Amino acid sequence: MDGLVVVWAVAGAYAIRFGFSDLSTGNNRDLDYAVLSVALVVGWWIMLEFWGSRESKILGAGSEEYKRVLAASGWLFGLLAIVSYATRVDTARGFVGLAFPAGALGLLAARWLVRQHLSLERTRGRSNSKVLIIGGLHSAAHLVRSLNSAPAAGYFPVAVHIPGTITELSDAAQISVPVTGHETDIDSILSVIDKTGVDAVAVSAGVQMHPQDLRRLGWELAARDIGMILAPALTDVAGPRIHTQPVAGLPLIHVSTPKLTGGRKVAKRAFDIAIAGSLVVLFSPIFVGLALVVKLTSPGPVLYRQERIGLKGTTFNMLKFRSMKVNADSELASLLQQQGTAEKPLFKIVNDPRVTPVGKILRKYSLDELPQLLNVLGGSMSLVGPRPQRAGEVALYDDAAQRRLYVSPGMSGLWQVSGRSNLSWEESIRLDLYYVENWSLMGDVVILFKTFKAVFASTGAI
Repeated sequence: MDGLVVVWAVAGAYAIRFGFSDLSTGNNRDLDYAVLSVALVVGWWIMLEFWGSRESKILGAGSEEYKRVLAASGWLFGLLAIVSYATRVDTARGFVGLAFPAGALGLLAARWLVRQHLSLERTRGRSNSKVLIIGGLHSAAHLVRSLNSAPAAGYFPVAVHIPGTITELSDAAQISVPVTGHETDIDSILSVIDKTGVDAVAVSAGVQMHPQDLRRLGWELAARDIGMILAPALTDVAGPRIHTQPVAGLPLIHVSTPKLTGGRKVAKRAFDIAIAGSLVVLFSPIFVGLALVVKLTSPGPVLYRQERIGLKGTTFNMLKFRSMKVNADSELASLLQQQGTAEKPLFKIVNDPRVTPVGKILRKYSLDELPQLLNVLGGSMSLVGPRPQRAGEVALYDDAAQRRLYVSPGMSGLWQVSGRSNLSWEESIRLDLYYVENWSLMGDVVILFKTFKAVFASTGAI
């Protein structure tokens, strides 16, 4: 795929800039650019390999693959610019200006397509790395659940070995894969590894093994061409916050404190204003059309204002196109009582009779939420952030959940691209906390792209 894309990008740029017909005339300049094009294709393909963009551990999940593709492409054309300047060779800017963006975007698109195929393969149990987990009972059980919840990452736990702990049947029941034993000696562990035929060994927290035995285990795994993975007890911490520092032969892991202040806060606000302002202008005809449809199909105001809890516990009125009949809030308590969810957070009325026929369509495709772009421009909301919740839901927060009020609520978020209203209360809070702890501007961009997919699929919308 990489080869096809770079050939397409470079050949297309050459054709647009120079045209292939001139090659037959034997013009030296055109021949020189033909040679440059071939060298650029070969160099681009090699640079992608050199930059590690095809390493199996980054394929299928996460943003690292895309970052390496962009880095390899940027460095290649940066080197081309340096060489052109140093040798005083005037390279046609139109040729480079076409080849670079076309190739970079084409590579990202091709990698995304391959990733969809790979993700489908992995959900079917193929193209995975079989993993043996070695560690304490609870940490090993947590790691098994985590890996099984993210099959696209490509790690398939096949067994768990718990050194130094004799596992009771009741304790082993929480582990969904076979427990191979509790021996601590290296020979027994290597025997388990050979029998299971795994591709990688994950050492989780709580493992009762001497550090020197772990070092020897690493040597033996390297000799067998089996990967070794260290899984610390940290949870919901993204890569940019983790920094490794070797001290006296120990890989110390530093976890930076999440901050959304100063320049990062300004960048997020500027991003919100730029995107939201552009969308308001772009969607203004849709705004007018939807307003007319809502007004003409049911009595009542066009916009519905609902009090929600925002940044640092402040209240604001969240705007929506009205999708229910007037005074629908007065019927909420009785409807919740009827379906037995009056005491549950994140309540959702099943087959809500208050929703108008037009409102069902608006909700299915999230069109009712478009006026929240005005909330974003006003500063009470962000394009991406935690789910905006009611005061009654916020009252149920524990100390950990209070951290989700550290940033402004969002029109979209990890909850939006991970199941929307199908999520449980615990899952919603966990995703919101993960976002707060690991915010990045690039992460916001990725979430927005995924939001369009979730909206058009209308997943969990009603």
